[in-house]
Amino acid sequence: MSLRAGVIGLGVGFQHAIGLAQHPNCDLAALCDRDPVKRQQAKEHFPGVPLFETAEALLEESDLDLICVASYDDDHANQILRALTLGRHVFAEKPLCLMPEETAAIRDALERRRHLRLSSNTVLRASPRFAQLKRDIDDGRLGRIYAIEGDYNYGRLEKLTAGWRGRIPNYSVMLGGGIHVADLLLWLTGQAVGEVVALGNGIASTGSEFSGRDYAIALLRFADGTVGKLSANFGCVEPHFHRLLVYGTEATFENGRGSARLWRSRAADAVPEDIATPYPGVAKHALLPSFVEAILHGSAPLVDENDVLGAMELCHAIDQAIDCGRPVKVETSRMTRAVLETHHA
Repeated sequence: MSLRAGVIGLGVGFQHAIGLAQHPNCDLAALCDRDPVKRQQAKEHFPGVPLFETAEALLEESDLDLICVASYDDDHANQILRALTLGRHVFAEKPLCLMPEETAAIRDALERRRHLRLSSNTVLRASPRFAQLKRDIDDGRLGRIYAIEGDYNYGRLEKLTAGWRGRIPNYSVMLGGGIHVADLLLWLTGQAVGEVVALGNGIASTGSEFSGRDYAIALLRFADGTVGKLSANFGCVEPHFHRLLVYGTEATFENGRGSARLWRSRAADAVPEDIATPYPGVAKHALLPSFVEAILHGSAPLVDENDVLGAMELCHAIDQAIDCGRPVKVETSRMTRAVLETHHA
């Protein structure tokens, strides 16, 4: 059995189209972008694949099983909801959507259509270095995890000050970038976050047309008592990087741009273990094969519905905590669990 797949948005979505075209059980059957230049590039790279100028046309006129939504962030919610209504499985670029009520609407739509699958491209889980770290944590090599820190250092301030992100009202850097690390922290610990406190500012982009926050930082209280720190830093003066520190009772992991380090001793002359597994070392479409297998065979994808909605709820809570200036509880909804129980049955 093969899936007929389509892609909305051919920026990063072009990479998804490549991944789908390479998959033995997928038929790349429709592509869409507003930009005629990108459509021409797609025509040359994927000859014979129907091209559409609008997402609406692709959704309504194509007989597809799977839709990859890689359009502008503020278009995601409507396109995902329409795809689900039409009975399509959805793989969405992050963030899934922008507003808490949009997340709730997508969750409700999934609950009404429990045969459909949803995932999102929080692709750091597929990084060889973080996959090895996950195995080491699960095997107990770090002992009991008691603290974890992750920073999404974007290093591309111009994406806010001169790009489409900066033109989206109330653009959230936590949703737009920090969600990668939010998902990573939730996945590595295997714990939900119960409460957050958070601060933010827009100092780095002062003087530009962008009027939102370019920096956000939160402290997280996990359900098992682990304490976390999560930041989204679009204004940092350094190349793009995912800073990560994991503190366990037996070892400390520290990600680096070259290799990572694993400390196993508190001695002053201790030498850390060098971890040279590739980082990030992962293609943009790396999550698609497991999602396709989940649709076709009922297996667990690398990022499932609970992961997607859980990371969204955490980021929404952080933005709310910054806005209100007080701690905010992170509620994992009953509907989310109901969806998963069905999918995993």
